[in-house]
Amino acid sequence: MNIFTAIGEFFTSWGAKLASTFLEDDRYMMLVEGLGNTAVITLGALCIGVVIGAMVAIIKYCGEGVPALKPLCTLCDIYTTVIRGIPVVVVLLIFYFVIMQSANGITVGIVTFGINSGAYMAELMRSGIGAVDAGQMEAGRSLGMSRLQTTVHVILPQAMKNILPAIGNEMIALLKETAVAGYVAVQDLTRAGNLIRNNTFDAFNPLMVVAVTYLAIVVALTRLLAVLEKRLRKGDRH
Repeated sequence: MNIFTAIGEFFTSWGAKLASTFLEDDRYMMLVEGLGNTAVITLGALCIGVVIGAMVAIIKYCGEGVPALKPLCTLCDIYTTVIRGIPVVVVLLIFYFVIMQSANGITVGIVTFGINSGAYMAELMRSGIGAVDAGQMEAGRSLGMSRLQTTVHVILPQAMKNILPAIGNEMIALLKETAVAGYVAVQDLTRAGNLIRNNTFDAFNPLMVVAVTYLAIVVALTRLLAVLEKRLRKGDRH
């Protein structure tokens, strides 16, 4: 038997194994459903994270040196410290088994990952706001706008332009974090691969397909972020 025959037999055997693992009983549809649930959780959580992050960043920025806003700033500090200090899977379990017992797993996942992402988004946005020239605040105040109005209408739009790539990177991190959603009975991409493994006793192929799928999505998002950063740099030059 020459090497080409051996290689041919290997790929023939592997193809038969793939067919039996994924095509029998339409098991590949579990991966399709899992990918859809992963996308829903990631995008939903990203939206919540951006909203929470923007609110916390604005409160902390506007509250500097304002005694009336100090309690709110303290609450924001507690929120970011607690959420960033607890593993996301623990927070997920707390929300599923304690706080949101009547909700389904996907809803719990969106809320939990959104709240977790918001803590990191807040620090990203706060650093972006701090990078905007201080003269922008003075210019807004000289036009009669309040500190909050200036922050929302003048400072934040400029900061968002600077932190968009960082938000994209947070989305990639969020996508990978959702791999633990299976802990709350959500059939995400990772859990789908694990279910196929349990049903077929084939560990290699399902897990490799899941890994390659995540890798392909991350690579595609990374390329899109690179294009976005390039266009932003061109816009700055103009």
